[in-house]
Amino acid sequence: MRRPSALVVLCAVALLLAGCQVPSVSSDRTESGEDSLTPSGPATDYGSDGSAPAAPGTDRLGYENGYWYNESLSVTTEDGLNETEQEAVVARTMARVERLRGLEFEETVPVSVVSRAEYRNDTGGEVGESLRQFDNAKFEALFFVGEDRDSIAVQRSNRGESVLGYYSSQRGEIVVVSDSETPTISRGTLAHELVHALQDQQFGLGSDARTRDQVQGRNGLVEGDAVAVTQAYTARCGEAWECIDRPDAASGGDRHFGINFMQYFPYSDGPGLIADLRERGGWRTVDDAYDEYPDGAVEVTYPGRYPEWEPASVSLADRSGDDWERVRPSNDRDRPDYAVVGPSAIAGSMAYTIADDYNESSVVRTGDVINYEDGSLDADGPYNYDLPATDGWQGGRMHVYDNGAETAYVWKTAWASEADAREFADAWERVIAHWGGSRTAAGHWVIEEGSPYADAVAVRVDGDTVTVVNAPTAADLEAVHDA
Repeated sequence: MRRPSALVVLCAVALLLAGCQVPSVSSDRTESGEDSLTPSGPATDYGSDGSAPAAPGTDRLGYENGYWYNESLSVTTEDGLNETEQEAVVARTMARVERLRGLEFEETVPVSVVSRAEYRNDTGGEVGESLRQFDNAKFEALFFVGEDRDSIAVQRSNRGESVLGYYSSQRGEIVVVSDSETPTISRGTLAHELVHALQDQQFGLGSDARTRDQVQGRNGLVEGDAVAVTQAYTARCGEAWECIDRPDAASGGDRHFGINFMQYFPYSDGPGLIADLRERGGWRTVDDAYDEYPDGAVEVTYPGRYPEWEPASVSLADRSGDDWERVRPSNDRDRPDYAVVGPSAIAGSMAYTIADDYNESSVVRTGDVINYEDGSLDADGPYNYDLPATDGWQGGRMHVYDNGAETAYVWKTAWASEADAREFADAWERVIAHWGGSRTAAGHWVIEEGSPYADAVAVRVDGDTVTVVNAPTAADLEAVHDA
């Protein structure tokens, strides 16, 4: 009963995924004085019969390319959108995003529609061997992808099946992924990606985030902003605004529950950060945050810690024998030669134990990581990342090693207290046991041969730090880190 329930939730959440990724002064009020995300009752709905007001003398919030934010459109969606219809839908959606967010687009955002098959073909690209080795070891360390699979291929498969659209800051355009033979655009996807275009035009979306946890922090702001605006947009449909029919979203495909859980973090917890910032000082405070992105997932899950919280600098000495050499992915591209696996990824590892097809046990309950309201999935925040075993995370560092035939890793994390460190270590040992691990007389763990993670693992607690060492066999553990 546990596993089917988790998979049903996975399918439901997958449908919520939306993507990814001026002269006027930002304000928390629209020109009419209403709070820009709070519907104020039915607005005047200008008809499509010429009754709409004339174009304003100067560009205004809520007016783009000949269309007001609450103007009716004469379009049909059953046979897809032709070029003229698509231009009208995009223009009105831009106007609505402006109206809700209180920011002006500096230029029109091009929108193209591609089939899912085209998108899958375009999301490949060559990956260097050192990066592939490093990424495989990192996802093995999280118990997401075993040694029998390629982690990059699994991630690409996930994106190929679930992404509904994305904004390319390099090209300054939106690409909508359509599952229909005729071009269709989900209003939620279009609005979400237009927020990203607006962010890019107003603030720029570049950042110095280089580790996964830094990216989770940065994306918590960026995606949280987009989700908050999209939710407000959707709330007005059928009430204050007429909206085009929403086409069916993608379903099916090879989706990985654990990886999806980890990657959904900015969409689930980001809106809470935005709400907290707006309570402090309205949209101006959100705008200011683009000058100081959250440093990691911690400041997104716990908005009260932003912006004072900073991750601990974790040192990790290389103490491997001559047969083991560091794998450095920076040989392939400009990135650190270590990984930072933060609390959102750790939560994903624990959540995955409710849905994997290896073991009927789990280290968390479904209700611990999946949010329900009155028996239904909470569409605004389906996942919970605030777990007792993760809330004290302060920083981390992971190194990957190779002996020419196999890989190993050393993963050190810092915690707010010795009690937090012990709580995480105990929980992580339950994850190891879930995947077939048995404790040896020496205190290490050996994972059974039938498991996709058949290795030896040592979990060591030293005050407020925890070090996890992985090697092919128990005899290799010391050679990897204690030589």
